[in-house]
Amino acid sequence: MNKWVRRVLNSSLSALCCAFAAFPAWAVDVGVVGLFPGKAVLVIDGGEPRTLSVGANVSGVRLIAVDQDSATVEIVGKRQRLSIGQHAHSGGNGGEAQTTNLTADSRGHFITTGTVNGATVRFLVDTGATSVALGASDARRANVNLGSGRPIMVQTANGITQAWLVTFDNVRVGDVTLHGVEGTVHQHDMPMALLGMSFLNRMEMKRDGQTMTLRKRY
Repeated sequence: MNKWVRRVLNSSLSALCCAFAAFPAWAVDVGVVGLFPGKAVLVIDGGEPRTLSVGANVSGVRLIAVDQDSATVEIVGKRQRLSIGQHAHSGGNGGEAQTTNLTADSRGHFITTGTVNGATVRFLVDTGATSVALGASDARRANVNLGSGRPIMVQTANGITQAWLVTFDNVRVGDVTLHGVEGTVHQHDMPMALLGMSFLNRMEMKRDGQTMTLRKRY
């Protein structure tokens, strides 16, 4: 290999290394949904539950240990102990908090696309709603099990109607993901889902003109 080719290769490798270094580490969100001897069921970045054995490493998450009450996981080199229902987030560049920005429409409403249990829904931010609320068809697409919910009656614009109080596995809006979110499923379809206070209470909310910033607190 002559000196000119060697210089070109070295220059290309240096540029490639600098390019990769410019990208932050991936943010990882991990929740524990099940514990078994030597194994734990984890939800990583809002995906499908995955059963990991102690020592397994998936998507930058390593299962270190499991006991009857908790699982110890290592996320991007940082160890955390989590009980069932708890989750931990490790963001790029030292673990920044998850944030997302919403823009008001011409009527001043904040409408955005998000997901519930991985299914895409259209959300209306509603601080008057006590929980995240889905219509019947959205709930079916999100595979919400109404059998595990509690029947309730709710007041709507059309009067009192049947609904179910449930817990969604995960709700995502922009770069923010929450696990174990209380929700309501209505008997009938709704024009769009409501992003209520069971989600918003876990945010720092800041409005600046037509922009609302949501920053995950826990």
